[in-house]
Amino acid sequence: MPLSARNRIRGTVTSVKLGQVMAEVQLRVEAGEMVGVITEHSAKELGLKEGDQVTVVVKSTEVMIDK
Repeated sequence: MPLSARNRIRGTVTSVKLGQVMAEVQLRVEAGEMVGVITEHSAKELGLKEGDQVTVVVKSTEVMIDK
């Protein structure tokens, strides 16, 4: 499926914490760790589990950088 997002990061799922509405997905990526919050439905539909190889796609209208 083609996507317009250019910010794609390969990673490995290290943890999936399902809630009633949202799921917290922790990932190990080359630069360190990331945490994504997606709907519980999406996490189940994707069948996300520890050890899965995934691609993180970042598409945002706002990005903050602090130095």
